[in-house]
Amino acid sequence: MKVAYFPGCVARGNCPELNQATREIAPLLGIELVELEGAPCTGAGVIGQQNPLLADTYNAKTLALAEAEGVPLMTLCSTCIGCLRKSNYKLTHDEDWLSQVNKHLKPGGLEYHGGVDITHILFVILNELGVDNLKGMVKRPLSGLRVAPFYGCYMLRPQEIMGLDDPEHPDSLQRVITALGGEPVEYAHMTRCCGFPITLENEEASFKMAGAALGDAKDHGADCLVTPCPLCHMSLDMQQSRITKYTQRTYNMPVLHLPQLVGLALGVEPLKLGLQKHFVDTDLVTSTVVH
Repeated sequence: MKVAYFPGCVARGNCPELNQATREIAPLLGIELVELEGAPCTGAGVIGQQNPLLADTYNAKTLALAEAEGVPLMTLCSTCIGCLRKSNYKLTHDEDWLSQVNKHLKPGGLEYHGGVDITHILFVILNELGVDNLKGMVKRPLSGLRVAPFYGCYMLRPQEIMGLDDPEHPDSLQRVITALGGEPVEYAHMTRCCGFPITLENEEASFKMAGAALGDAKDHGADCLVTPCPLCHMSLDMQQSRITKYTQRTYNMPVLHLPQLVGLALGVEPLKLGLQKHFVDTDLVTSTVVH
């Protein structure tokens, strides 16, 4: 499958291992990545609060670039897909708004017509490859590894715009984990916010939210978390040692990006997946999987 590849800012910045791991597994999964030159940040919802026209113009530029390629737009980030699909919904349901946005795109030689399918690598794996095919590709089953899925906010809500999974009882990550030979861990916080959006406004509340998710997963016997969102990864992995200050609890919980978990099961070496770049040591995961 050929896709317009939109890794987003964080996968190239604070979490470059996500981009690295995706490039490792894409050929193995039959995904051809078409680079989008000049695709801007989605604004992560922040720009849209202050200037909706600017945010939707940014996202329309990315959508127009993908539309010109004639292929679906694939993200690695649940925040990115949430912002892009929300902008796309407005642009395709309001002709006047689309016209206004296109006036700003025109000087750059672009125009958006509203014909792009926006997806995430999780749903490319599920809907294009299929779990049976994925299972057949596994070289190192995740046997004995209890994996807690962490969806975050944007991947699931609002349902009328996202429509990718049940926001209250999702199972997409669990299906992938099972196909890879791991054991999914069910816990209440897997569909709740990681706290990232309010980190700068209220660090204590943010970190307590992240700590609640980590603690819930740990209490249910998880060996690690896996998330489809690098912003969630930053909260749960990068800030894990600081979270302890507010929760008085130590977690030592590895947090993997989805492409890393897939890559391990497909036989890719941990170093090629960037697992050594995490803040929380991932040796527990790799020692369980790589024998």
